[in-house]
Amino acid sequence: MTSPRRLQEILLSLGLAEHEASTYLAMLSLGQTSVLRISRASGVKRTTIYSVIESLQQRGLVRLEQRGFKRYFVAEAPEKLESILEQRRDALHAALPEFQAVYNLGASDSLIKYYHGVEAVKSVYEDLLRSVKPGDDYLIVSNPDQWFKLAPEFFTDFLARRARMPLKVRTLFQEDEWGRQRQKSGIDSNQEIRFLPKGTSLTTNLVIVPTRVVVHQLIPPVMAIVIENRSIIQLHRETFEIMWKSIGGSVERAK
Repeated sequence: MTSPRRLQEILLSLGLAEHEASTYLAMLSLGQTSVLRISRASGVKRTTIYSVIESLQQRGLVRLEQRGFKRYFVAEAPEKLESILEQRRDALHAALPEFQAVYNLGASDSLIKYYHGVEAVKSVYEDLLRSVKPGDDYLIVSNPDQWFKLAPEFFTDFLARRARMPLKVRTLFQEDEWGRQRQKSGIDSNQEIRFLPKGTSLTTNLVIVPTRVVVHQLIPPVMAIVIENRSIIQLHRETFEIMWKSIGGSVERAK
């Protein structure tokens, strides 16, 4: 049997005040009812109950029904509680830029974050997709074989989602047969690919976007370092451009 106290705690977690939670719970079992009955069933004083009912009406959890000269109040179905969650979610989404601004200010102009383990590294790549904007450069130096094998299902989905974004993706791959096959298969669509000199052996993946540099160690212990510093980002961008131009040759674009 469901505990009334447990239901009350759930309502409180949704942001209802204690009197609001008690009143709504009481009204659920009363059906169409009067203020006096609501006050008695909820334990909320009659001098207070009017303001509580008005507050519940504003939340969309209570409605007023008029019958002749008498007014009755009815609790809305529990499904209406979902609208409170949606409102809180919308409010959080609207406020996220302000939270982010505070977060960035607190971090000053430089920030270094460390992530350990494959699951944590996945979150780094998710953050990369959230941080880039249409038209941004997305620069990569990679051993694609080792990178992909860390989490094939995740990175297959990641590449597909990245390919749908209007980014300027350029990649310097360690050359191997597997990398060539990826290029021909089209799994790395929407990017320009050049191959590093034969004999290059990488155990680290590097990603450079306008807001950060990601250094991802591919061998145990798997980890990633995220650097948010303008000077360091610029250094890596310039280094990448030097490597890109020095390799020369025709640009090979995955279809």
